[in-house]
Amino acid sequence: MRKAIGSGFDTKTITLSCGKLTTGVTIAQWSSILMLRNLQSPETYFQAAFRVQSPWSIKNPNGDNPNEEEVLKPVCFVFDFAPTRALRQLAEYGIGLAAEAKNPETAVRDLVSFLPVLAFDGANMTQIDAGGILDIAMAGTSATLLARKWESALLVNVDNDTLRRVLNSPEAMEAVRRIEGWRSLGDNVLELIINKSEKVKALKNKAKDKELTEKQKKQLTDEERKYKSLRKEVQEKLIKFATRIPAFMYLTDYRENTLKDVITKIEAGLFKTVTGLTVKDFNLLVALKVFNTEQMNAAVFAFRRYEDASLKYTGIESHQGLSHYGLYDTVVARE
Repeated sequence: MRKAIGSGFDTKTITLSCGKLTTGVTIAQWSSILMLRNLQSPETYFQAAFRVQSPWSIKNPNGDNPNEEEVLKPVCFVFDFAPTRALRQLAEYGIGLAAEAKNPETAVRDLVSFLPVLAFDGANMTQIDAGGILDIAMAGTSATLLARKWESALLVNVDNDTLRRVLNSPEAMEAVRRIEGWRSLGDNVLELIINKSEKVKALKNKAKDKELTEKQKKQLTDEERKYKSLRKEVQEKLIKFATRIPAFMYLTDYRENTLKDVITKIEAGLFKTVTGLTVKDFNLLVALKVFNTEQMNAAVFAFRRYEDASLKYTGIESHQGLSHYGLYDTVVARE
């Protein structure tokens, strides 16, 4: 294959390297361009890109200095025939790498400082900044994909520590009971999840010391299935509450204020009408870390971008003179 390809430096030709390059190898100098398609996972997508981007070098190129090293592949270009999807992958990957960042644009900016994105404007190749990437990614997002951000399991925390905090607070228990559909789970659902998961943990620890009996193995499987099913039901009820928040944002005109301030200080009555929870209930659940505020910031950010993009092509500005977006608990510049 190398013989057929020859040296790209001598022939001035380009070789396209296609496929998933996720095996841990560094691609040789002639494979300097990678075309990606049909990779749905941002992690897999960029793992492939980074494999090709790794420099290719040789030791002692002239045969007279074992300490000399020559870099034969200083740069790499990644081409994608679905640019909107590619930029969406980039946005999701950047935000995922810095989940703690309050401003998604900052997270993406950190990534593109290492992996620049170039676009052809008809005459020149120009670099797209983080804001431009998010604009293209969000404008290309369908309403269905945007809605999925508000149905994400990442928005809520249902680990044992969080459930214990809720269980140990009578006020928090009263709050979650006001979430639509919660009462159908039963009054002791949180206690059941914690107890069953602890029983499963104990059985697994026991299995490390000696082989479990067939009866114990069946018990382990049954208990694990039951508590995972219950945990998923709790998660779904909390997510169902989260999906009411976009409806609340549609009904309020406040954009420069953080969503937290709009909920707690400006439109408390509207919030209760739309979601069924009082401000006090919501504040308590946020304080107990039931809701992931970093993910909430990213979801609000996507909502604001999409809302503007859906009107911009008609020449309508949703909010005249708006200079900042309020996310969940932080404010970011609009441009």
